[in-house]
Amino acid sequence: MSPPSPVLTRPTLYSADWVLPIAAPPIREGAVLVDDGIIVWVGPRAAAPIGEAGDSGDVAIEPLGRAVLMPGLVNAHTHLELTTLRGFLEGFDFREWLRTLTEVRRDLLTPDDLVDASRVGIAEALRHGITTMADTTDSAAPLQAMREMGVRGIGYVEVFGPDPAQCGESMQRLKARVEALRALDTSLVRMGISPHAPYTVSAALFRAAAGLARDEHLPMAVHIAESAAEVSFVRDGAGPFAERLRARGIGVAPQASSPIALLDACGVLDVRPLLIHAIRVDDADLARIADAGATIVHCPISNAKLGHGIAPLDRMLAHGVAVGLGSDSVASNDRMHLLDEARQATLMHAVRSGQPDSLDAHTALTLATQGGAAALGLADRIGTLTPGKAADLTAFPLACEETGPVYDPAVTLVHVLAGRAVASLVMVAGVVRLRDGIVTGADRVLVEDSLRRLTATAARLEEWRRRGSA
Repeated sequence: MSPPSPVLTRPTLYSADWVLPIAAPPIREGAVLVDDGIIVWVGPRAAAPIGEAGDSGDVAIEPLGRAVLMPGLVNAHTHLELTTLRGFLEGFDFREWLRTLTEVRRDLLTPDDLVDASRVGIAEALRHGITTMADTTDSAAPLQAMREMGVRGIGYVEVFGPDPAQCGESMQRLKARVEALRALDTSLVRMGISPHAPYTVSAALFRAAAGLARDEHLPMAVHIAESAAEVSFVRDGAGPFAERLRARGIGVAPQASSPIALLDACGVLDVRPLLIHAIRVDDADLARIADAGATIVHCPISNAKLGHGIAPLDRMLAHGVAVGLGSDSVASNDRMHLLDEARQATLMHAVRSGQPDSLDAHTALTLATQGGAAALGLADRIGTLTPGKAADLTAFPLACEETGPVYDPAVTLVHVLAGRAVASLVMVAGVVRLRDGIVTGADRVLVEDSLRRLTATAARLEEWRRRGSA
């Protein structure tokens, strides 16, 4: 594990052509003052409260030049341990996609492989300005990698068991993992739990997991209302998921009017979970979610790539639900770039509404920062450039030949640089984790070694696939 990097020993003023506080309008020629890992002042550079101090005084000055300085992005749904599977699962329907992913992860990837994949995934996140990740994990490898690399995050450890007879065994195993992993929580990284989805978790297990989350004050995440097949499974006891479970000798019957109604009946909404995807939801579902204070992570690119549809983001926001953005795994998205998720969210919102710019760039960036923080229960610490919050900062350069004139930095980030922007500075709790697109300190060697091993692992997977198709 790489040693922790020290927080800067004196206050530092970071200035840029544009500062985007999110909670306030953009500031041209702005600055942010950071002291002991905390934001202490935000405003115009000329008004910075530093007197005559400079690099030789009490305050260090770091000009970032032609750049946008903003809060670190919050990726509210990842699967870092699956980074090795980027581009590996093309051409499958969703059921076969899940089956193959599960087989490969279980039979071909070692615990060390999953840690390597998680480190490489975190490095990708940092390059794209992401400082916080909410990861759903079977192995817990991402928790180790997040602690090593000094990012902020939650690791939701998954539990499975579609047969009600499995409930006791599944909960016994989950409780043992919670006891072991919670002891490793830090000020930046904590664990949660994730009963995976209705087609892999029985109603009995949902109820038991919700009870554990309530009793142990654990954050919870659930993949829910993602596909038509899932709705058919819950509402009708039919469809491909039902067929697969019956083939295993597990009884299936209609359970509820919708996946959200099922969670409500099982007490899951009572623990205010993070609901992943929520594509197949109506106003009654959203009213249940809002009344419970549960939150949603919207994954527009993964939703589209897997053919699941366009989530009703407009209705979520109209109901007052806290919504963040997520990339999902690179196995279903192929890259982790939250500015691109913000852009796609605006475009798909316009398609649904029939109105151009019905979700404007500023709102999209709010979802990628403050919205994600609120969805994860972290809004008091991160998500905006506000004095008193943690200094989780990201700067994106504005190269003139790529951006042209910048009339509005939010529009430039979302509609010009989305999918292309590489951060010039990324800081978590006042510690610089990336400069000019390169992970800093000992973490750089850690990532390079992991990437080399990941390449060898990918060759092994390719050989497995070749043998299987021979």
